[in-house]
Amino acid sequence: QVQLVESGGGSVQAGGSLRLSCAASGYTYRHYCMGWFRQAPGKEREGVAAVVDDGRTSYADSVKGRFTISKDNANNTLYLQMNNLKPQDSAMYYCAVENLWSGGSCALYMRSPKYFDHWGQGTQVTVSS
Repeated sequence: QVQLVESGGGSVQAGGSLRLSCAASGYTYRHYCMGWFRQAPGKEREGVAAVVDDGRTSYADSVKGRFTISKDNANNTLYLQMNNLKPQDSAMYYCAVENLWSGGSCALYMRSPKYFDHWGQGTQVTVSS
């Protein structure tokens, strides 16, 4: 059973930083895509960043240069370092993992939550101006 547990959210002022963590367990995919999504009230869930098992990363244009996704394979933990936070970054942040099928694109998966079956419960990020 796949389990994903996010942590690290909180309230910060604009320009501040946060580091989100996602402790993952139970998945046995040889090739996988792990991603961070966010959802603000009244808005659709959107992809923020994703990483393939081989380390390749993808980012939404809105966070490029400010957010960094990484993973610690030894501890099965996914991270999202968020710098220079803006009020529009406020949302519930979720991590997700899915098998990356042959020919599949993690960058494509990041574009829609429909590609992921396994989700964490989320961690709230609030950025004040």
